[in-house]
Amino acid sequence: MDLGLVNKVIVVTGGAKGIGAGIVKILAAEGAIPVIVGRSAADNLLVVNEVEAAGDKAYQVVAELTSPDACEKAINEILQHFGRIDGLVNNAGVNDGVGLENGNYEQFMASLHKNVVHYYLMAHFALPALKKSKGAILNITSKTADTGQGNTSGYAAANGGRNALTREWAVELLKYGIRVNAIVVAECWTPLYENWIKTLPNPDEKKKDIESKIPLENRMTTAEEIANMTVFLLSPRSSHTTGQLIYVDGGYVHLDRALANA
Repeated sequence: MDLGLVNKVIVVTGGAKGIGAGIVKILAAEGAIPVIVGRSAADNLLVVNEVEAAGDKAYQVVAELTSPDACEKAINEILQHFGRIDGLVNNAGVNDGVGLENGNYEQFMASLHKNVVHYYLMAHFALPALKKSKGAILNITSKTADTGQGNTSGYAAANGGRNALTREWAVELLKYGIRVNAIVVAECWTPLYENWIKTLPNPDEKKKDIESKIPLENRMTTAEEIANMTVFLLSPRSSHTTGQLIYVDGGYVHLDRALANA
């Protein structure tokens, strides 16, 4: 299926690692030009070089997304280089463990800046270009807004905000033909997830326990599976889909956990 993404300029925050890197590679394979926005030039360029080695195109911009000025400068640099933006993937963030009992005001606010404020800022600064291209916005969010997790108030609140903004923007941008959707991630195997699980007692046992609760095939979602849905939702092939929260999670959030062991 031709997704109609050839030479479309798609901004991907946090595109150097994990889910973001998966999205960048699938976009590039579809002929789009993904633009990685991340804080480390070295990390960004690793993915750009990998994409180019495969014969595809990619670009990168260095930005610390917790800085409003850096967000604006990143969008301006992309527009100066390409003259257009056809899509935005808000993906960057971190489950930083800022809880209610053990957190404080400064940590909570910092968590919001790491995880949801730049979603707003990147969309805000990219909007004039997206209006011209009738582009699309895709927000990556987390199950924590639905299920809770414990000891992660900042991240959970940010994801609740990401979900709400997805529907709010879908309404506000209807008049411009800009579609806005979100993919809700549950248990997705990434290098960051792997590093986290290694900090736990008996990590292999813990991984098997988590996988046993994922109804479809008792395995974690892959970054490529998140990326495949992302690319579809950015494409004209999903032309009448907007304001949706799509759960790519093997049924983890909504299906009866008893099914996993049936």
